[in-house]
Formats: sequence, structure tokens, C-alpha cells
Amino acid sequence: MPRSVRRLFFAVIPLLLAATHLDSVVNAQRPGARQPAAKRPAAKPPAKPPTSRLPAAVRTEGPPPMEVAPVIAARRSEASVQADQIDHLIESRLSQAGLQPHPLTDDETFLRRVYLDVAGRIPSLDEALEFLESDEPNRREELIDRLLSSPDYVSNLYNFWADVLRLVQYPQSNIVSEPYLAYVKDQIRRNRQYDQWVYEMLTADGKLWENPATGFQLRDEGMPLAYVDNTVRVFLGTQIGCAQCHDHPFDKWKQVQFYQLAAYTAGTRTRNRPPGPAATKPTNAQPATRKANDLIVKSREKSPQQRSPGEFQRIVRANTYEVHEVKATLKLPHDYAYADAKPGDVVSPAVLWGSVPVTAEGNSGREQFAAWLTSADNPRFSQTVVNRLWKRFFGIGLVEPIDDFRDDTESGNDKLLEFLAAELVRLDFDTKEWMRMVLYSKTYQREADDYQLTSGQPYYFPGPVVRRMTAEQVWDSILTLTVRNPWAFQRATADDLRPNIDLNLHTATLADAERVAALFKDSYHEPAYRRRLNQFAYQGNYLCKSSELPSPLPAEHFLRQFGQGDRETINGQDDSASVPQILAMFNGPITHVMLESGSVIYDNVNNSSNVREAVDKIFLSVLTRRPGRDDQGVATREANRSDPPTIGLGNVIWALLNTREFLFIQ
Repeated sequence: MPRSVRRLFFAVIPLLLAATHLDSVVNAQRPGARQPAAKRPAAKPPAKPPTSRLPAAVRTEGPPPMEVAPVIAARRSEASVQADQIDHLIESRLSQAGLQPHPLTDDETFLRRVYLDVAGRIPSLDEALEFLESDEPNRREELIDRLLSSPDYVSNLYNFWADVLRLVQYPQSNIVSEPYLAYVKDQIRRNRQYDQWVYEMLTADGKLWENPATGFQLRDEGMPLAYVDNTVRVFLGTQIGCAQCHDHPFDKWKQVQFYQLAAYTAGTRTRNRPPGPAATKPTNAQPATRKANDLIVKSREKSPQQRSPGEFQRIVRANTYEVHEVKATLKLPHDYAYADAKPGDVVSPAVLWGSVPVTAEGNSGREQFAAWLTSADNPRFSQTVVNRLWKRFFGIGLVEPIDDFRDDTESGNDKLLEFLAAELVRLDFDTKEWMRMVLYSKTYQREADDYQLTSGQPYYFPGPVVRRMTAEQVWDSILTLTVRNPWAFQRATADDLRPNIDLNLHTATLADAERVAALFKDSYHEPAYRRRLNQFAYQGNYLCKSSELPSPLPAEHFLRQFGQGDRETINGQDDSASVPQILAMFNGPITHVMLESGSVIYDNVNNSSNVREAVDKIFLSVLTRRPGRDDQGVATREANRSDPPTIGLGNVIWALLNTREFLFIQ
């Protein structure tokens, strides 16, 4: 590791020494903890093993949570060849700049990095030992393949897309988006081709539980121009939002161009789909909303308190949301102030660059827009997603900011960006095989650099950049140290929700609505949802994968304290340090849970034959490396200060968890 990187990390030993002075505090935080030997009365008979306060559902391993599309075994050699091309392009650019690539990492560093980047968590003790004790020459490639085919990969990549797509359970109070969230996770599980997945989201029709892909269009329900702005920013890495109100002051986009693009989706409607073929109905018909209001009034009149139950109102109004498309035009705003058109002029649809594919000509506006955006001939579409994923693995994008591509944008390596985008197209937008290629590269497996984007200097990727774990990676890593079944709870799918919410408003009676509302109340309405989650709670924290937790979480939650966004802005996460983070790690319930009887690390330490073995297990479990001689000596002395030594070993665990070495990805 370069010295510049080594300096980033607090030494473990001083924290362990500090922990020895905190026994009284640490022990006081642990119910039933015993005082150091010098202060204890005469020995007593051995106490009974403590009762675990961990939820029973997470203490034992469960069945596989899902079947995941595996990598294609026959394409391993192909991935290796293309990985070599990445290395060639990187090393050529480094040579031009008079630089050398960093050395390859040791196995311990690689193991921790690839688990965090692909599985979203640190490896377990058993997983670490399996890899580190292997003498298989292709063990790195085999591990990459296994992780890319695992449920943890699905969870981790879901968290990535949740931040990009702003995935929340209720984008508005009566839009129940749970099926859409499960849909996104399922596209990752199936390894759906990226262009097909995006096209489907841009053109989907129906209710959320009938066609969950409609959730993308419903995310900006009632804000059609913001929808266009966000769609272009997410999938084309281009910011055209300024042109919604005026010509862009720093880019080439004109206000008329924004409206021309928005004209493609002007016919999108998210509510009140009339029965029968939509084209035969007036575009301003609102029968569903009228029927919903009538049902709520009848429910209110029936109630002695003259109030309609919350679950009744939610399911009735949720059924008014149904995405469809009608024939419509878009006009320039009344305050349009440029000479190229007049206020109120009807705008003709036009794309920002290139042309609509011939195969989509004559289709609906949404279909033409989606075909152009996702086309293999649209370089910005493939460049944007490979740049986002590259940043996920390397800590910095080839283009920064990742959502502000411009014609004059310079990347850290133009030839590499072109190659990566072309490879994604060649692979038919198979993002998993594309990631496999990147992870196989020596560039990914080199020692990390402490480059800062704010330095103003270009970065040529002699290796990845040191970065702090995401909030979700911290959470799921702590779960790895704690529970054996983090998948005990999974979010609802469309199939789960449909029978408990679907209502045909065109034919429904009050009795029909009351029956469905009762089903919803007992299953997915907020109180019932919380009761299900409480089965997995420890001191108010649900011990489930971060991908399965409510979204957004409250501001005081551990994940939010560590920078998880509120999912209201694209890529709203924050990796800056804060005082609440320090307090959460020093004295929060999510760190206490690891020292509970029945936790994974508690049992591993208790099952050690001696203190030295226990210290080895702790370092491998928390930091994915074996302790050095000084580490072992200080940790052993700390353990031997207590009787039983497990109290001191708990201090060692706590100290390691509070190092930057734990929180950062090298």
C-alpha cells in the first residue's frame, strides 16, 4: 500500500490502548457485564449462559432468499481478454502522464474490497478463511463470479439504483410504490438487459400492482416537465433542467429544445384511465376520481364519527393511479421570451441529438422517446451507465460530475470511456458481464490511491480511490458480524400486494371497497407493516438487509446518520463525516448488538480454544486481515485484563469497529 494511503488510517493499537481506559464505561453499557478482576469479590460459580435478546428469526440461517441469474461460465476467458484491454488503455494513459500503476493488492485487501463493492458487505469469518486459505490460482476470478451470482449482489446493486431512481415506498401519500421497488430488485436478480429494462419503465401502462414498471413514471406524478428533466439526467447523464424555464446559461440547450423533447411524453396520463379503449374516450374524463370520492363520502356517512378510515381512503385513492397514454400536444409557456417562437405555440417533438430509430417511427410519443433514449446508437445512454458503475467500483467516475455530460466534457481517459460503452453494447447491455470484465482487470485489483476530486488534478486510475463505505455497506457489514439470516424480511412484491389493494373503481360497491380495505389494513397498511418488521427488531432497529428496510428511513436512523439520502434527489447520498456517526459507532444500539449472546461474532469468539485464536478471529471478522504481532500483543493483554477474557475481547471488537480501517474501502 502506498504510504499516502497508509497515513489515512488510524492505527489500531492506540484505539485498543484507549479502550483499556474505557472499561467502566463499556462494561456499564452491557447488561450483566462483570468488573475487571482486581475489583471483583471472590469467585462465584459459573453463571448460566446469557439469554440472547436477538430476534429468533435472525439467529439461524434461513433458506436461500432468491434464485439469482449466474454469470455465464463459458464467457470467463472472454471477460479476461477484455479486462486486459482495460489495463492496456489505463497503462497507456498513465505512461503518457509519466506515471506508473500501483502494485496489485494482497489477498486480504482484495477480499474485503470485492465483497464490499459487489456484495455490499464485508466477508464473514468463514468466507474470509475459505478464500485466504485457498491455493487455487484462479481464486480471485472464482470469487468474483460467485459474488456476482449471489443474493447479496442483488441487494447491493438495488441500493445503488435506489439512490439513482429515488426509490421510496410512497412518492405521494396515496401512491403505493412497494411493487415498483420489488420490480427494480427483480430486474437485477434476473440480470435483465439494461436497455430493455429502461425501455419498459418509460413505456409501461397500468396500475402499479398490475405493471410495477409504471413506478418510474409515477415517481414524478403531476410534474411532467420535471419527469423529463429527471429522466434525461438519470439515463443520459445530462442536465437540461435549466432549459425548462430559460435557455441554459452554461450549456447549449435552448428552452424550445426542452419543450420539443417533452412533447414526446405530453400524452402520458397517470390517473383516471377510462374503461375500454382509451382512444375512444375524452381525454379530460375523470370517472375514477369521481367514483373514489363517492365511495369515501359513503364511508364517511356510514361512520358514527363521520370519518372514513385511513386504510379505506388509501386503497380507494391508490386505485385512481393508472398510467396510460392519450393523444396530446404541448405548448410553449405563456412567458416564453425568445425570438424563435411565440408563447403558446404548439411544439413538434424533437430529440436532443441523433434521431428516433426507424423501427419506432409511427409509434406513440412515449415509445419514440424510449426507443431513442435506449438505442445502441445513442452513445450517451451507454456512456452514462458505465460511468456510474465505474465510479461505484473505483470511487471516481471517468467523467465528473457523473450526471453532467457535455459536448466538451473531458474524461480521465476518453479511449477507455469509449471502449467501456462499446463493450456494454456488444454485450447486449448485460451489465453483470460488463462488471465481471471490470472486476477481472488488474486496474481494479491494484492498491488504492488517496486522490481527492477537489485537488483539481486529473486522475488516470493507477488504482481505485480510497473511499468510505456507503451507509448501506456499513449497515450490512455490521449485520454480517451479528445475524445469520439478514434476509428474514423481504419487501412485498406486486403478487403479494395485488389481492390486498386492487379495486375496479368502475364497478366497485362500498362493500367491495370495505372488503379490500380490511385486507390492506391487516397486511400492508402502516401499522401492520410495522408489526411484521418488529419481529426482527433489536432496540428499535430492524435487523434486515438495508435493501429491505423502509424507504425513506427517518432522519435519526443509523443509515441516514451515515449519509443515506432521503431519496428525493438523484444520488442524494452523502459520505461526509459527522458527530452523530461517531456517537452511533461508539455507543449506539447497532454496535451493542454485536456483543449480544447469539451474535455471529460473539459465538465465534466464545468457541475459540484460547485468547490468541479469538483475537485472530476478531481481526479477520472485522478488518478482514490477520493481526500483526503488535496488534496481537495489545489485544491479548486487553483480553487478559478481564475475567472472563470475553469482556476484554468485547473491547477489542468495539475498538476495531471504531477505526477508519473498518469504515474505509482500500
